[in-house]
Amino acid sequence: MPENGRARPVSLLPWDQWMKREFTLQDDKSNKFWTIKLSGNSHTTTHGRMGTKGKETRNEFATAELARRDFDKLIASKLKKGYVEGKVADAPAHAKPDWAAMKMSEEVFWRIIGLLNWKKLGDDDAVIKPAVAALSAMTGEDIQRFEDILAEKLHALDTEAHAREIGEYAYRDGQHFSVDWFLYERCVVVANGRDIFNAILADTKQMPKDCEFEVLLSVAPEAYAKKTGEEFDYSSPLSYETYSNREGWKEAAARDSSET
Repeated sequence: MPENGRARPVSLLPWDQWMKREFTLQDDKSNKFWTIKLSGNSHTTTHGRMGTKGKETRNEFATAELARRDFDKLIASKLKKGYVEGKVADAPAHAKPDWAAMKMSEEVFWRIIGLLNWKKLGDDDAVIKPAVAALSAMTGEDIQRFEDILAEKLHALDTEAHAREIGEYAYRDGQHFSVDWFLYERCVVVANGRDIFNAILADTKQMPKDCEFEVLLSVAPEAYAKKTGEEFDYSSPLSYETYSNREGWKEAAARDSSET
């Protein structure tokens, strides 16, 4: 009982300065939660794997307005990453994908690309390891189909317009141009997923600059070797080598013809 036998007054904050929101991320490689509670000039976040207590972090700000701005910013960031809002306790049970039961398709291709572990950036083998593991659980024909779809995507990006937007080593009339580097730049686009691929396919100005991800070409060969112990002796019908997309280079070819 409080002193003097009287209850202390409770300080009530406006509803928009005390709220809690909960989010989950459940996909082929994640099963985790994130919550945030706003209270006056501070907010508290908790994150971790589903079924665990998680790690709690409290952040304080000079004013309640600054706390609210950061609260909104963090929520927007989580939604952009694919988190879904909803009570953590109500989230469905998470089932790991059964890759061996799947058939390769456009959808499955992008799901495997989505397994690339960018937290290991700088260690290419570690980045592709989850994708290789998933693909190796599928049949040899499925691995070949993965290679075919990869070739289709790289072939579609093989255009002069895209080559002119890759930074320091971009295609320039009358100058040396590395066909291998352009291929590895195109690998970056595919490795970043379907949405990025579609955006850059439509808008060449969004092409990444001065970066490469050659190791993407190793996913199918490594998966096949892991599954069979044999070398991946397979070539897709459609080539992804630079200049293979004749339609994408027809203007350059016309210029070359007029100069000879």
